Amino acid sequence: QEQVVESGGGLVEAGGSLRLSCVASPRSLSLHDMAWFRQAPGKEREFVARINMISWSTNYADFVKGRFNIDKDSAENTVFLDMKTLRPGDTAIYCCSTRPHIGGEYWGQGAQVAVTS
Repeated sequence: QEQVVESGGGLVEAGGSLRLSCVASPRSLSLHDMAWFRQAPGKEREFVARINMISWSTNYADFVKGRFNIDKDSAENTVFLDMKTLRPGDTAIYCCSTRPHIGGEYWGQGAQVAVTS
C-alpha cells in the first residue's frame, strides 16, 4: 500500500529558511513525478513545484521562483523542497503529491509551515 509522508515543517521568521522532505513508499514503486502543493487558511490549494523523477525536469509557480528549489533522491523515492527568503504569505500546509508510472495520484497529510513577520 502506497504511503506518502512529509516532514520538516515548522515556525520561522520572515527571511528565514526551511527544508521539507517527502518520502513515498514502498521504495520499489516507480514514480513519474513528485510535487508540492500548499493550502493557506481560507484559500484553495495551489501548486508550488514539481520534479520529474527520471528526467530531473522541474517547474515552479511564479511566486516561488528564485526562492524555492525542488530536489530529489529517486533511489529513495524522496523529494525535497528548500525554501529560502520565506514570507508571511508562504504560511500554509504543504502537501506532497506522487504520481506512479502505473497511474493514480497519492497525497500525504501535509506539513505545517508558519512564517512570522
